[in-house]
Amino acid sequence: MYEGPIQDLIDELAKQPGLGPKGAQRIAFHLLAGEKSEIDRLIAALGRVRDDVIFCAECGNVAANRLCRICSDPRRDATKICVVEEPKDVHAIERTKEFTGRYHVLGGALDPLSGIGPDQLRIRELLRRLGNQADGIDVTEVIVATDPNTEGEATATYLQRMLKDFPGLSVTRLASGLPMGGDLEFADELTLGRALSGRRVLA
Repeated sequence: MYEGPIQDLIDELAKQPGLGPKGAQRIAFHLLAGEKSEIDRLIAALGRVRDDVIFCAECGNVAANRLCRICSDPRRDATKICVVEEPKDVHAIERTKEFTGRYHVLGGALDPLSGIGPDQLRIRELLRRLGNQADGIDVTEVIVATDPNTEGEATATYLQRMLKDFPGLSVTRLASGLPMGGDLEFADELTLGRALSGRRVLA
């Protein structure tokens, strides 16, 4: 334990995801040894995140204006919506350059043990979005791209149930399976089972 402000900083940093006490300590002492201007820039950036970041009125992604750059891009395919848990997932899918539709960010996944139910997520907004099609364009496919864990699977199942009665709407789930460059012997049973059930015909 350190004294005063440095321990306070370590404690706050250690609460952040992916940072334990050791990593928090390294960052705290790096900042302590750095220039004051470096700390000022960090404080300014955190202040802008707190005060200036807004979320897209349409999809819930991080945005600079009322609509994010994806929702305001007329070249995106408005007939397809990819549903993700967090804004960071939008970035991950965009990196693939395989998806040209639009997104809907739920803001998390169903987790009853943590008190996160459907009302805490942006599910109502998704249903409203599908019910009120803009520009007369019907959404024909909703791709559920929640994480392949217990909460993500529960969310995907719930969404499938909620969306099944929309006429002409196809609800799909991201395929999951073996990573490129991986060995079968190191794959866990769930991943290997998913890969088998999601197998495709080789043309």
